[in-house]
Amino acid sequence: MESPVKIFSGTGSMYLSKKIAQSYGQDLGNMTVSRFSDGEMQPSFEETVRGADVFIIQSTFPPADNLFELLLMIDAAKRASANQIIAVIPYFGYARQDRKDQPRVAIGAKLVANLLSSAGITRIITMDLHADQIQGFFDVPVDHLFASSIFVPYIKSLNLPNLTMASPDMGGSKRTNAYAKYLNCDMVICYKQRKVANKIENMTLIGDVEGKDIVLVDDIVDTAGTLTKASDMMMEKGANSVRAVCTHPILSGKAYEAIENSKIKELIVTDTIPLRKDIQSSKIKVLSVADMFADVFKRVHNFESISSYFLIS
Repeated sequence: MESPVKIFSGTGSMYLSKKIAQSYGQDLGNMTVSRFSDGEMQPSFEETVRGADVFIIQSTFPPADNLFELLLMIDAAKRASANQIIAVIPYFGYARQDRKDQPRVAIGAKLVANLLSSAGITRIITMDLHADQIQGFFDVPVDHLFASSIFVPYIKSLNLPNLTMASPDMGGSKRTNAYAKYLNCDMVICYKQRKVANKIENMTLIGDVEGKDIVLVDDIVDTAGTLTKASDMMMEKGANSVRAVCTHPILSGKAYEAIENSKIKELIVTDTIPLRKDIQSSKIKVLSVADMFADVFKRVHNFESISSYFLIS
């Protein structure tokens, strides 16, 4: 007898989960999150999940309640005898803490992986991890999806005459090189130096951008300091236009203001993280990952290949 599929959502990703469930062809599962007067939460499934393949969708962006709510939902599914418990984390928070890069710091990504495993997941589905090696932090299957499968068709649709891909830092050069090879175009690299997080001390450009239509590639955009500084520098050096594709729009602090005031023409992001409702930017375009995740759910449930989504990896 085939296990039924149940799709549930944490409160932080409800906006995306509804679109995924609709694309999948069924309603979200019924659940509630009760709160005590001190703020302590208690998720509860309001329908049976016994013997079901349970997909629990929740990105783990701040506040930390999003991560802890996911952990509690996983534990509840395990104790309710679910057949499989698949943690669907479109944006995997704490991924920037993937190694001990200075004395006396935590490796947050490994800690989160341990917490998820201890809670009881049997598989994880995520997108564009900040560091590929995080997959090795898990002892369960990890389906690591790439937003390139929706970014590449959009870039092609722009029909840019002198397309050149750009990496905002040395760490992203591998990703940018993969785009450049697939799209058969040139690439340039920005070299930046930082003394503290989220603050660029110095940035230089490696490569020629004069007369080129630049597309910067990154996995996250946080304060937007790197993207805006890079785009302004490239325009000053003669670029025809500068756009950016970034999977996860964290957009903290004065990021929206920085984007609006920069020379960047367009910032293309996905909906793994919701945009702020109180601030709008005409330069930001959102491409949804809902259809991709819904299709991957079907393939995982039916034990089918998902390699077609590794367009650029």
